[in-house]
Amino acid sequence: MEMGNQHPSMIRLQEIMKEVKDLSSQVVSFSGLQTDKDYCKLERALTRQLFEIDSVDTENKGDIQRAKRGATHEVQSLLEILQQNVNHPSRVEIERVYLEAQNLVAQEVTPLRGGGGTISDEFVDGIQDVILRLTQIRTGGKVHLRKARYRALTRVCAVQDIIESCMKQQALSLPLSNNTHGSVTKINSIMVEVNKSRGDFIALLMGLNNGDSCGRLSRVLTGFLVELDAMDVSGNTEVRNYRKQVVEEVNGLLKHLDLEGEGDATCRYDLAQNDSIQKIEQIRHTVAQLRGHLLTIEKANELHFKHKAELQGLLTRLDEVSTARNPCIREARRRAVLEVQAVITYIDLIEALRKRAGDTCMEEHPSHKAVWNVLGSLSELQRQVLVFEGKRADKNYKLLEELLTKQLLALDAVDPQGDEMSKIARKQAVKFAQNILSYLDMETDEWEY
Repeated sequence: MEMGNQHPSMIRLQEIMKEVKDLSSQVVSFSGLQTDKDYCKLERALTRQLFEIDSVDTENKGDIQRAKRGATHEVQSLLEILQQNVNHPSRVEIERVYLEAQNLVAQEVTPLRGGGGTISDEFVDGIQDVILRLTQIRTGGKVHLRKARYRALTRVCAVQDIIESCMKQQALSLPLSNNTHGSVTKINSIMVEVNKSRGDFIALLMGLNNGDSCGRLSRVLTGFLVELDAMDVSGNTEVRNYRKQVVEEVNGLLKHLDLEGEGDATCRYDLAQNDSIQKIEQIRHTVAQLRGHLLTIEKANELHFKHKAELQGLLTRLDEVSTARNPCIREARRRAVLEVQAVITYIDLIEALRKRAGDTCMEEHPSHKAVWNVLGSLSELQRQVLVFEGKRADKNYKLLEELLTKQLLALDAVDPQGDEMSKIARKQAVKFAQNILSYLDMETDEWEY
């Protein structure tokens, strides 16, 4: 039916639903919290559309009544989706981990904002732990969760980059003595201000300084670059290098100032078509093929150089994959590396066991022999782990976990009796068993990009 011949109430409902459609995409991708301004804005806009729909007079016409009910249902569904987005368990977990990062930063950033203080190893380890836990939060492919996880990660990773730069500066024993050159006093004073700006920027990134802005910091840092560029340090290599280091410090902060809109671009958090991810997936496919072939091989000589060389080559290719400062790509690459290394260690152990079995004249300490017996059992368990494709709720998963734990207990029961080789062998075997458990855990944690 042409719009000109439609009932005015039906035309009004179509106009309302056009506005609702525009709101729909915002609701689906909303990644914030219930306390955010954008949440309140969306909720009010949808509620307003409900009132608009309710005000439409159907004049008891069946087609208009059905259209009105459909429009009401669609808006109510969007309100439910919006509510579900902010209350989703993974979204709550993202916020919980991010709040831990905020608390870590709040404790460490005050001395930096005063122009002094040093970065503690505990802080560095804490930030790294937060990053790892954020990357492992499951999103189930949901856009709003991917977006929320990515936005949190970009900020924490930026803090990590800044503190690593700060620690390098601590190692350089800056600044120079004011007596070195006439410009050093000014460079030193700028370096103090850069350190303060670093603290301000970390606080801003983590939402601890809402009164500041990236724009103001950008202007301040750019002003430092202008001042440094205007200094005459010709003829003094030491001072020129010092100025260069300070310029690099400023540029290192400036590169993170584009985070205001970071995460809004779909290509950054929805990685299915990302070139680096596709390269990683191609390598993982090759690893799966090699793994499947290796697990069907019976002759030891077939396990030697060819497959290990291919796997080592895959590690090189993974090392060349660009992460583009994207923590999710970095995690995908890390996991792929572990998959390759698991197959390599399997080959190494099988080769070692078969070589040992062929050496009938070898005499060894009883404790050393006991460790090798456990390693023989672990090789078979690793084979089963490498082919396992189930979930953590599966009986086979629980059985494998139990058997591996038993092998760890068996190693713990081995008494080296003072034999140094037995001590070393037991320690290596324990690490090997723990690595198999970690691999099983990684392969069943349902992580996705």
